[in-house]
Amino acid sequence: MSEKKVKVGSLTLGDGKIYVQSMLNVPACDVEGSVRQAVSLEKAGCEIIRAAIPTIEDVRLIPALKEKVSTPIVADIHFDYRIALEAAAAGVDKIRINPGNIGSDDKIKAVADECRRRNIPIRIGVNSGSLEKRVLEKYGKPVPMAFVDSAMENVRILNRFDFDDIVISIKSSDVRTTIESYRLLSKECCYPLHLGVTETGTSRMGIIKSAIGIGSLLCDGIGDTIRVSLTASPEEEVYAANDILKAAGLKKGVNIVACPTCGRTQIDLIKLAHDVEEATKNMDKNIKIAVMGCAVNGPGEAREADIGIAGGKGEALIFKKGEILRKVREEEVLSELLKEIEKL
Repeated sequence: MSEKKVKVGSLTLGDGKIYVQSMLNVPACDVEGSVRQAVSLEKAGCEIIRAAIPTIEDVRLIPALKEKVSTPIVADIHFDYRIALEAAAAGVDKIRINPGNIGSDDKIKAVADECRRRNIPIRIGVNSGSLEKRVLEKYGKPVPMAFVDSAMENVRILNRFDFDDIVISIKSSDVRTTIESYRLLSKECCYPLHLGVTETGTSRMGIIKSAIGIGSLLCDGIGDTIRVSLTASPEEEVYAANDILKAAGLKKGVNIVACPTCGRTQIDLIKLAHDVEEATKNMDKNIKIAVMGCAVNGPGEAREADIGIAGGKGEALIFKKGEILRKVREEEVLSELLKEIEKL
């Protein structure tokens, strides 16, 4: 994790915890709809919410969001430095800009000065589409070192104006490029890093790409906050991000293990596993639940689970820490399992 700590609202990036964020996909001009989605994201477990603020008029969304959610709000701003100044005045918790695309030094200095005065950090966001002409001419294409070069040049611009509360992201749609870029960047700077693979597509491949890209970096000890970018609902991004953190052993919560099924399975285990996952997705318990298809992969193989079931023909055994509690009918499995989970 980063050596430098950066405050974003009530959170501290670089404190050892990995924070989950997502982005509103409701137009900023629809204040009511944006607020409604932000509330939903907060309930889903989102810890930082970003909103695109394309015009000065759209800055009015910021106080509306802050009135209804306690989650820190990030304003995503391009080109117009005046929007950044207004967003800062409106109480935003972080600003996402690229200093190099908002104009002359006096404009950049104005943003840096205002953010410093109000203790608002700036996230430098680099992706393939934002690489400067100079960088592309130097490297020929968006290779990992091109992302790092662009990011560090933007850092130097802010440092020149005595601004150092910086978070960096360097996202590519190519998983390998993303991984290598962040690995290189982590050796170049001490700033908190926001991880993500950009433009990953719809849920199926998007989650796979994100799990490989983000997960690899997290297992390397790189990253302070993450976003799973999907062509899907922001809530789905949040659930996926939390699942990645749990799979990497970086977040506590419900962990479900389930066997892949085989010819021995005589219970509708696939449906049951999905039902258990849905019923426990918002549960605030640090437990392992096993959903196993038969006695072969039941209490013995899943003995480390806090609670679980082993399917039979139209029935299942409920077990706890490898010890059988009782036998229940198939139609009762979910409800009886949930009863035992509530006792934990």
